[in-house]
Amino acid sequence: MGGGMSQMRELAFAVVSMEGPDEYSQAGGLGVRVAHLSAALAAAGYPTWLYFVGDPGRPATEARDGVTLRRVAQEVSRRHPRGVYDGEELKAAHLAATFPSELVLNFALPQLRQGRTPVVLFEEWHTAPLVRRVSDFLWQEGARDRSLLVWNANNQFGFEAIDWAALAYTSSVTTVSRYMRVLLQARGVDPLVIPNGIPLSALRRPSATSVQRLRRAAGERQFVLKIGRFHPDKRWAQAISALGELRRRGVPVRMLARGGGESYGRELLRSAEGLGLRVASWRAPVHSASDLAEAIEASSEADILELATFLPEALLPVLYAAAQAVLANSGFEPFGLVGLETMAAGGVAVVGATGEDYARHRHNCLVAQTDEAFELAGIVESLVAEPALEGAIRRAGRATARTYTWPEVVSGDLVPRLPLLAARQMVRWPALPQG
Repeated sequence: MGGGMSQMRELAFAVVSMEGPDEYSQAGGLGVRVAHLSAALAAAGYPTWLYFVGDPGRPATEARDGVTLRRVAQEVSRRHPRGVYDGEELKAAHLAATFPSELVLNFALPQLRQGRTPVVLFEEWHTAPLVRRVSDFLWQEGARDRSLLVWNANNQFGFEAIDWAALAYTSSVTTVSRYMRVLLQARGVDPLVIPNGIPLSALRRPSATSVQRLRRAAGERQFVLKIGRFHPDKRWAQAISALGELRRRGVPVRMLARGGGESYGRELLRSAEGLGLRVASWRAPVHSASDLAEAIEASSEADILELATFLPEALLPVLYAAAQAVLANSGFEPFGLVGLETMAAGGVAVVGATGEDYARHRHNCLVAQTDEAFELAGIVESLVAEPALEGAIRRAGRATARTYTWPEVVSGDLVPRLPLLAARQMVRWPALPQG
């Protein structure tokens, strides 16, 4: 076993993604995911490269947190400075023409010469066409049977544009939850599940002083929190209708809401007023928990307080911990990262019933299986009626979150699965005895 583990160290990783850690490169959660995954691989001792469409004003190559950052397609990005998906088609075409040779010549072959097996992790649908080209280039260089190619799906975006037969033939496919696995199986592929992760820093307890400040500001009517795009998949309508039902029952609770600029949000807030709920919006800058407390105190009559201002990421754990519950009750959720982040902060997550493999109802979180307001209202009311349940969920949620940190995912889920992924591609693997 010890020899096998030492051989497993003879690996080098390249993570390939449109998004990345630069502000220019972040449009959703993908950039955060690949930044944390890459840092965890490097911290585990593996040489790690992160290839992404980066800020055209930054160096093409940069070392950060043990990771070699490689910003690709910068010549196109300079002509499209508004973000990673500005000039999206031109960037994709540029990568198709230039990236496979760069990856093979500058990453895969040098690693093989140093006695390491290159493992290339491609993320999401934009990179799917690159897999086949990289595979072909490796064949031309006589290195395909010594290089592992893995393509991962975090969501179903772009599925209609993927050549699934070619992708499954040239790579091993993974995804982030059993729910996503079923969706991929419907496309004719059989992926392995490698869960998402959270950084170790997510386990830091938020300031108890800040948490208590928000709870004091709320007073007798504590708040539930809902954060996410204003989109039907996020079940905002269920949350608002449930709040109306809770008010009808006399349950002392209100909602802090942080959506986006989508027009659907205006429709939702008008529907809340139609239910007799009082809606207020807070647009003043929020920099600290004290600013949030001021907003809560100044809107004490509101049933829904829309936080229509930027919320610093550092304040989110404070909000998660201070809330009576965090309504991450999506109807479609590939993994459920907000629920897991809530649990890490010591909060009570109310999640949906799709990709949240970590969820155990009334143990480490609460699960809303339907889109019925009656169910969600009953879930929130149970927290008010059962203080002991709330405390138990907060403790169990923290314990669960510890098992989903990126170091745990890398050492317990990703690396141990690599031999099976290699066998599917008939790749010679360093962890297996050599003849």
